Amino acid sequence: MTRVETLESAPRRSLIVGAGLLAGGLAVTAGVRAARAAAPAGDVQAMQGALALEHEGIAAYRLAGASGLLQPDTLKVALIFKGHHEQHRDALANLIRKAGGMPVEPKADAAYVKELNLGALKTQTDVVRLATKLELGATNAYAGQVAALHDPQLAQLFTQLSADEAVHWTTLNNAAGAPIPAKAFLFG
Repeated sequence: MTRVETLESAPRRSLIVGAGLLAGGLAVTAGVRAARAAAPAGDVQAMQGALALEHEGIAAYRLAGASGLLQPDTLKVALIFKGHHEQHRDALANLIRKAGGMPVEPKADAAYVKELNLGALKTQTDVVRLATKLELGATNAYAGQVAALHDPQLAQLFTQLSADEAVHWTTLNNAAGAPIPAKAFLFG
């Protein structure tokens, strides 16, 4: 008996049920593959690391703002940058949740004070230098992760985050009176 004869002799109902099960199984498999491809573990881990950076930036600007060391105009810029970091945090946390992960929580303020040596800051210049260093680190971290990301939309987000951090660095570097670097490829 040929395959065609076997199919013709099968009851129509079992053929339809079998085809439905096969199609359903393929759809589920494709859905699982798509979900995994959309947010591979490495991408989720990169988002968690980025979220930790954003928590650190928010804490640094919040604590520096509350220190009393910043002049009103500098405080205004610090609050704008803090707002940027909060928006970055929210976007990353939402993506992590959509990927099935639990967003990393911020550390306690005391941990940031210790890690960033915020107690040693005595002047506005000290605060600006620290913020400049943190923004440079964040810019490089984002730029360095782009090539490793699997999801093109996530890579686009990381380039946007890197660009925001570069603007922060540039603004702070200028405020500190540092010269414009003569060499290209400042970040990454």
